[in-house]
Amino acid sequence: MSRYDFTATRLHVEAPLAIDAPVEIAADQANYLLNVLRLGEGAHVLLFNGRDGEWRAEITQTRKRAATLRPLERTRMQEKGPDIDLCFAPLKHARLDYLVQKAVEMGAARLRPVITRRTQASRINLERMRANVVEAAEQCGVIAVPEVCAEAPLERVLAQWPDDRALIFCDEDAAGADPLAVLRAGGWRCPAAVLIGPEGGFDEAERAAILRLPNVARISLGPRILRADTAAVAALAVAQLAFGDWISGD
Repeated sequence: MSRYDFTATRLHVEAPLAIDAPVEIAADQANYLLNVLRLGEGAHVLLFNGRDGEWRAEITQTRKRAATLRPLERTRMQEKGPDIDLCFAPLKHARLDYLVQKAVEMGAARLRPVITRRTQASRINLERMRANVVEAAEQCGVIAVPEVCAEAPLERVLAQWPDDRALIFCDEDAAGADPLAVLRAGGWRCPAAVLIGPEGGFDEAERAAILRLPNVARISLGPRILRADTAAVAALAVAQLAFGDWISGD
């Protein structure tokens, strides 16, 4: 049997969740429940906020553009996934939306846009990114909602890199060794981050600056050149299998 009830409507809310504590939902969420799904008082949905687990809740009061829900029982305790950041050069529009949604599904803890010399888009709509994170979490059963960080230049990110966080550097010029074997042989563990470059890759000065960090694992993602959004999914899969929650028994 599946761990998740994929047939139930799931909503992300900001309010604390506790038994019988009323939750006022946003107007757009109320419109979705009442007018799109045509749910009424007494209907049940699932609520989560990224802190208090997932709760089955009952619609107890409806108004024209508002609704109140009452949590009845906790269906899942709060989960905390592996501490793996995704650092990536921002993309444009639909491809960035795809990257964000897939990073949520792949269990990234934080999304960190990094501005490189070949970055396609330097202005990031963080609210759109957060909306995509929430939508993906609602749809795929995630309750550990990733944090969306403001964009920052690569130079600043590297200068402030914490000593205790491993950096998995996905480099198209790396030797074509098995990336999973490289990470397992090196004993890499969380906390960690995966770094994906822009279309066109990092320039030589950026590559040298990355490799000067003390805690870097340089890996290849195979013999083919991947688009940046595809590379992000592939790299997160490798990291999750090497030291994340894809490991058997975790």
